[in-house]
Amino acid sequence: MHPRLRNVASSLLAHKLPAWRSRLVLFILFAAFATLGARAVWLQLVSDEFLQKQGASRYTRTLELPATRGRILDRNGHVLAMSLPVKAVWAIPEDVRSASSQQLDELGRLLGMSRPDLEAKLASQRGFVYLKRQVEQETVDRILELGIKGIETRKEYKRYYPDGDLVAHIVGFTNVEDVGQEGMELAHQASLAGTTGSRRVIRDRLGRVLEDVGAALPARDGKDLRLSIDRNIQHIAHSHLKAALEKHQAKAAGIVVLDVQTGEVLALANRPNYDPNDRGRLTGAQLRNRVLTDTYEPGSVIKPFTIALALESGLVTPSTPIETAPGRLAIGRATIHDASGHGLLTVSEVLQKSSNVGTAKLALRMQAEQMWTLLTKAGFGQPPALGFPAPLPAGCAPMASGSRSSRPRSAMATACRPR
Repeated sequence: MHPRLRNVASSLLAHKLPAWRSRLVLFILFAAFATLGARAVWLQLVSDEFLQKQGASRYTRTLELPATRGRILDRNGHVLAMSLPVKAVWAIPEDVRSASSQQLDELGRLLGMSRPDLEAKLASQRGFVYLKRQVEQETVDRILELGIKGIETRKEYKRYYPDGDLVAHIVGFTNVEDVGQEGMELAHQASLAGTTGSRRVIRDRLGRVLEDVGAALPARDGKDLRLSIDRNIQHIAHSHLKAALEKHQAKAAGIVVLDVQTGEVLALANRPNYDPNDRGRLTGAQLRNRVLTDTYEPGSVIKPFTIALALESGLVTPSTPIETAPGRLAIGRATIHDASGHGLLTVSEVLQKSSNVGTAKLALRMQAEQMWTLLTKAGFGQPPALGFPAPLPAGCAPMASGSRSSRPRSAMATACRPR
């Protein structure tokens, strides 16, 4: 070794480091290992449950098992509404962006979407996005044949109404989530919908199910609903209503057919109406159930009730004569007229000829409280207990709540009830 290098090495080795520096290094190393140990204990013992949940949330999913919505049937078992299996098409935007331009064009065509609309959906920063709901299985198969990475499907149901607009205002319709929006679909949502099931699974980043990790809760299908409607009578009523509307060039019309023995509604239709299978251009006028929401004066319908009360109270008999000449009757400022002069009529003939003057004279013989009680029991002035989700029309209100008589069952109260 060169003498000069030997002197340098000897001087470096001879130099003694301060003791505090070595102790500081040892303390830092000890503190670092102590921190790592404490962190390991914290993660393994204290935060184990929290970390397990956080890890599971990244690879386990709870899959919803949809329930089949119950059918709606007429009184003879004819299907008025049913659910068909379809698919929801969804995507992982990050993966789909790798698809070719030709694949995206074909995907948009199958989904009925323009290329800009499709790209707008795929531009989402979310990890999951619906492309289209309630897609027919045939279309879904063609989409999957494209082999686009990140395109997945999910089972769901689509409501189908075999008779189209025939019973639209009775049955109503559901939305894309299969939730009732109008008519019996809305009124009986709870029983028709059933209860969805679930199962816990492990999925990879592409959404593919790898393993079941939890017990499955089976779905409970909805209950069928049988209505009092008779489809054959409904078809006849619907056809006649349409013909009458065209003949008289009216803006709207409604018809209802009742079973006079039970009060059940056998048919109910409105014009204009709509097809619940195609609601793309649905308007408020089409949606309006005029038979239930519109108010009108009972007119001659009130006469049998008035005459029945007069007979029941013993004031008259069917052969009691009533003078209706000269065909008009002044009551206060109002004057009641008959369509033509009838002269002397019996009570039976007053009803037969629908005499306004004869009926008014009978009503004037009775006390106002008697008439009020009768009409209240018959349900006049009160919303019918139908079960339809229709709002009470403006200007229509129940009779005095303080009436001693209990609220009667409306003549239409049994309409569309389960049988």
